[in-house]
Amino acid sequence: MSAKKIIVVGSTNMDMVVKTSHIPVPGETVLGGSFFMNPGGKGANQAVAVARLGGEVSFISKVGNDIFGKQSSQLFEEEGISTRYLLADAGEPSGVALITVDAHGENSIVVASGANANLLPKDLEAALNEIAGAGILLMQLEIPMETVHFAAKYAASLGIKVILNPAPMNTLTPELLQHVHIITPNSKEAEMLSGIPVNSIADARKAATLIAGMGVKNVVITMGAQGALILEDGRFEEVPARPVEAVDTTAAGDVFNGALAVALSEGKTLAEAVQFACQAAAISVTRLGAQSSIPHRNELIVSNLPRL
Repeated sequence: MSAKKIIVVGSTNMDMVVKTSHIPVPGETVLGGSFFMNPGGKGANQAVAVARLGGEVSFISKVGNDIFGKQSSQLFEEEGISTRYLLADAGEPSGVALITVDAHGENSIVVASGANANLLPKDLEAALNEIAGAGILLMQLEIPMETVHFAAKYAASLGIKVILNPAPMNTLTPELLQHVHIITPNSKEAEMLSGIPVNSIADARKAATLIAGMGVKNVVITMGAQGALILEDGRFEEVPARPVEAVDTTAAGDVFNGALAVALSEGKTLAEAVQFACQAAAISVTRLGAQSSIPHRNELIVSNLPRL
């Protein structure tokens, strides 16, 4: 193991996706178009993104003892991701996500956590040496908060950089945030964290300042077509997005976070890493699905995106 190693702790789901003209409002039934199933889960998506973009990754997760869990294990192995810490839960099924994607590529998602809700601190104990040998720990919030707290505290105590993607949003305590090196909310999550509606870069600056004041050293707010805003050691930097025609934004944030971790593991500055992450996410939104949309490293070169 080396400082370049990335540990992802998080969720594994099977995504069930329906394309439709618009996302229904409460009480409305909409006749959709195509339906497909695609492996997903924010943790799994980020682990796959790290692997496809050239990072060295170990994934810690929990699935059900069912067909979806077995499929996930097989798919991770095909991606070159170790399944040593992919645990099977005897009591709960694998997590599933019901996703509606509209004609503009926007989505609405409901997740049934299943086995993900049983990924507890005790499950991480066998992987502590694996975490200790890494340079970066990447997490999201589709697993129990006690597990996020445990892993963040342990990693930070060893000087490992903790990247927290606060999605789906949950209560973040000062105790947790003091262990986070970089937090990566999108504009809505930044609003929920700061209380400031984030519709512009100026709004994002205000929100980032408040979030940093909660104890996080570095804040990266992702803003879709507007790019990303970085607050690093008290300094702001804006990174523009590459203009693309979005087909499906599912997993774009996961691709961003996985790419961010890869670039940082290669010794890039935070600004360079965010640029790389924006470019990878831009490719992903031009494709349907979660893991099916994640680009490989060579695609960034083919697309005239610089290899950092």
